[in-house]
Amino acid sequence: MTKLIKQTPIVAVAIALIGISINMFLAPHHIAAGGVSGIGILIEQVFGIDRAVVVLVLNGFMLIITFFFLGRPYFIRTVIGSIMLPISLAVVPEIMVTSDQLLSVIFGSAIFATGVAILYKIGASSGGTTIPPLIFQKYFGLNTSIGLLATDAVIVIFNLFVFGVEELLLAILSLVITSIVMTYIETGLKRKTAVLIMSEQSIDNIKEKLLKNISRGITVFSVSGGYTGREKDMLMIVVSSQEYSAVIKLVDKIDKDAFVIAYNVSEVHGLGFTYLPMG
Repeated sequence: MTKLIKQTPIVAVAIALIGISINMFLAPHHIAAGGVSGIGILIEQVFGIDRAVVVLVLNGFMLIITFFFLGRPYFIRTVIGSIMLPISLAVVPEIMVTSDQLLSVIFGSAIFATGVAILYKIGASSGGTTIPPLIFQKYFGLNTSIGLLATDAVIVIFNLFVFGVEELLLAILSLVITSIVMTYIETGLKRKTAVLIMSEQSIDNIKEKLLKNISRGITVFSVSGGYTGREKDMLMIVVSSQEYSAVIKLVDKIDKDAFVIAYNVSEVHGLGFTYLPMG
């Protein structure tokens, strides 16, 4: 319960982002890009029922499903988001930030994805159709971003019947953007570059210069050539994008024939990246 109380401000921020994305970007352009909020936009257009009321009712139903499939602890965490979302939709002003539909889809979807990803990161939810992806992940190992895309695809199709072809296409684009942004956030924001270095004659010199000039740790691997079978050392250093060019310049200066492999790392934890050394 203490942890839940501490998470409440984070949940509130995430829910506020979702409310902003709906009321200020997507709904003004009649874009129902999935979720209970999308259902709310569709029902509001057809029957005139306020979308906040629709979301409140649907979230109540989803809470029951959450209790039986995800358990009591997750049910408790979901209650807060499920209540906050309709409140957010009722409180956030319904204004059109930009008249450009494409800009609204891009920014609205990115903001929506950020809010949902924040909730997933702390094991919370805004309720509604964010619940089925978590159930799919628990029982089938399906990525939450893919599960959200599949769940919301059914809702998106109704854009064709309620609003028209153009809104349907924009809703599909919104789903794609949401999925991409969520996947990016879920796989890590601390993206770095891992550099592997091999040199026939100067590996010790390169290691010494890197340790002196680049404030990062170095890992040394013992490897052997596939053709010669001769053993040699290979260095691995993980750096930021800004530090990468300095590493390459230093290596080239010492040995222009050094063999270097660089690849992107989605997230890095540990000394110098997630915390700083004391003293």
